[in-house]
Amino acid sequence: MNSRKSPTFLIFGLLGGFLLINLVLPLASLLFRADWMAWMTALRQREALQAMVVSLQASAISLAGMAFFGIPLGYLLARAGLPFRRVWITLVFLPMVVPDLAAGILLLRTFGPYGIIGQALDARNISLTSNLAGIVLAQLFVAAPFAIISATASFAAVDHKLEMAAATLGDSQWHVFRRISLPLAWPGIAAGLTLAWVRAMGEFGSTLIVAYNPHSLPVYMWMKFESEGLKGALPAAFCLVVLATAAVISSMLLNRLTGFADVAAPSNRPATAEGF
Repeated sequence: MNSRKSPTFLIFGLLGGFLLINLVLPLASLLFRADWMAWMTALRQREALQAMVVSLQASAISLAGMAFFGIPLGYLLARAGLPFRRVWITLVFLPMVVPDLAAGILLLRTFGPYGIIGQALDARNISLTSNLAGIVLAQLFVAAPFAIISATASFAAVDHKLEMAAATLGDSQWHVFRRISLPLAWPGIAAGLTLAWVRAMGEFGSTLIVAYNPHSLPVYMWMKFESEGLKGALPAAFCLVVLATAAVISSMLLNRLTGFADVAAPSNRPATAEGF
C-alpha cells in the first residue's frame, strides 16, 4: 500500500496541516507584511537598544546558570537513584504551569524588599528587584525547568551499560559523566538549553512585576504597544523572533561542530520522559 495515498495519512495530514498553518501563519504575516526601513529605524532608537542589551545580558546570565546548575541536577535526577524522585521532578515541573504574573508575585514575595530573602538582603543594601538581578531571577524561575527536564530525559536515554562498562574499566563517576554520559546526552541537553534561552529571552509577565526597570525587550514591546499600538510593538516583536530563530540555528550548528551528535548516534534514543 502506498502510504502517501493511505486514508489515515491523508486525514492526519489535514489535521496536522491545520495546526501547522496556525503555527506558521503569524510568522509569515510578520515577514511578508514587514516595513523593514521603519522597523530598523525604530530598533536603532536608544530605548530599544538598551532593552536589547538588557535582555541579552540577563538571558546570557540565565543560560549560564541553567547550564551550570541544571545539567548536574538533571544528571542526579536521571542517575542518582534519589528517594522520592517523582516528587523532585514534579517540583521542577511546577514553575512551567504557574502563570507568569503569579510567578512574578511569588518571586516578589520571596526576593522583594519585604520578602523572606529580600528583607534580609535589603538590610545589607542588596536589592534583587528592579534591576538586572531581578530579571535574571524571573527568567530562571520560568525557563530553568525546560533545561532541567531536557537534561534529565537526555541522561535517562543514555544506555546505562556504556556507563557501567566505563566504571568497570576503572573510570571515576566524574570521568564517566564527562566522557560518556554528557557527550551522548548533549544533543538533547543543547536543545533544552536553546528552548530555555528562548523562553528566558521572551519572558514578560514575571519580569514586569519583579523588575519593570530596566526594561527588557518584552517589557519595552509592551510599553510601545500601550503607547503606539500594534505598529509600535512590531519592531520589538520582529527582533525577538529573529533572536529566537538565530538561537535555534546556532544550536543545530553547535551540535554539528562539536561532533557530539555523531558520538551519540550509535545508541541515541529519543529524549523523552522515559524513566520519569
